[in-house]
Amino acid sequence: MIARTLAILVGLFIIAPMVVVMVMSFGAGASLAFPPAEFTWASYARYFTDPRWMVPTWNSLVIGVISTAITMAVTTPAAFAFALYGFRGRNLIRLVIMMPLMAPAIVMALAYFFYFGEIGLLNTIAGVAVAHACIAIPLVFLILSAGLKSFDWTLLRASQAAGAGPWTSFRRVCFPVLRPSFLVAALFAFINSFDETVIALFISGRAASTLPRRMFENVRQESDPVVAVVSTLLFLLVALIATVAMMRRR
Repeated sequence: MIARTLAILVGLFIIAPMVVVMVMSFGAGASLAFPPAEFTWASYARYFTDPRWMVPTWNSLVIGVISTAITMAVTTPAAFAFALYGFRGRNLIRLVIMMPLMAPAIVMALAYFFYFGEIGLLNTIAGVAVAHACIAIPLVFLILSAGLKSFDWTLLRASQAAGAGPWTSFRRVCFPVLRPSFLVAALFAFINSFDETVIALFISGRAASTLPRRMFENVRQESDPVVAVVSTLLFLLVALIATVAMMRRR
């Protein structure tokens, strides 16, 4: 009984700030206020009709998809190589892969700013996607490596003994078994990109502005209820995905 009560209290403490944000999203004023003096859907309509919000939203979705594709394409062979083979310099290479997790985000942002400026990727969607992929690689590598530790490699050897090539073995044997690990890794890569702010502030510019950057600028300059609308919609989307995932598990 005590444990359940404590769990409920902790849950309410976590959810309470989001409830406040949701209430503020219906405010009719020019700036955020709690409680709102008047309730309206105007801020929701503004979000879906204002290019200053819709363009960054679309940019974030595109960048997230590209970043996820790059991350999975680079990390999957690396995870399989570490799981299958022992080679010289293994620990050093693993350390290099993990380095983006060790460096502060502001340091990585400065590095990308100067480096991408030299190669022409500054203020571009491609540049932001590559930067987001680089910082997602360590996390995705850890997720895939954890999944591969429980994989039965005799299945792979059996498929190869039957005459299947590497791609066929991966597509018909490895991927179906490791599908949950791949889905979780891809989801984390996408969320990492969609939610990233610091690096986007440095390298995205106006041409490739992302949704988190637009939200940051809004809070700093305007603080109108639209930023609460975006937060509410993102929260509801995550809640919907979590609910669907729980229902499917049942």
